[in-house]
Amino acid sequence: MPSETETRPPALPAGGRVRVMTRWGAPVMHRPQQQVTVFDDELRELAADMAATMYAADGVGLAACQIGVDLAMFVFDCPDAAGEHVAGVVCNPVLVLPEGKDRHLDDGEEGCLSFPGAFVNCARPDQAEVTGVGLDGEPVRYAGDGLLARCLQHETDHLYGTVFGDRISAKARKRLQKAHDKASPDYPADWPTGVTESRRT
Repeated sequence: MPSETETRPPALPAGGRVRVMTRWGAPVMHRPQQQVTVFDDELRELAADMAATMYAADGVGLAACQIGVDLAMFVFDCPDAAGEHVAGVVCNPVLVLPEGKDRHLDDGEEGCLSFPGAFVNCARPDQAEVTGVGLDGEPVRYAGDGLLARCLQHETDHLYGTVFGDRISAKARKRLQKAHDKASPDYPADWPTGVTESRRT
């Protein structure tokens, strides 16, 4: 999911390499991802690459499928409604959303790094919680509101083969496609691997 801020606390694995962004339409983007069962150095290296790619693309979240890897894992570094940043890695996430009178929708703008340069409104609950495991298999839990709630929902969706374009009307998707097509010269096929070091810091 694209970012609206430049603040990036060093809470994610570092030293990764920036990889090419996988786009909507690739089969891995539209199917449920395999559960993470092995927690080793290779998984940590993957998380570091995901973090490096997310930051190079000025994003606040990135799922493994967005760099072509069929694993149920995402990284994020995102502010909540109060502007407080939360960052982490979640494997095998389970999303919990409010129900009944506690459920309130936020019809804010949303975009996707795998369909870059385009944003439209997408209604989602304004609170979200994700549970799962971290890079060592330890239990993790993240919850929040604002952009963080949207991010947790957006990234978990990816791991079930859902892109946010699946959640909007046909009319809104046409607007999204038009904006994406207009912006496409800014996002070549190897994006974001060509992003300069100065933009990554």
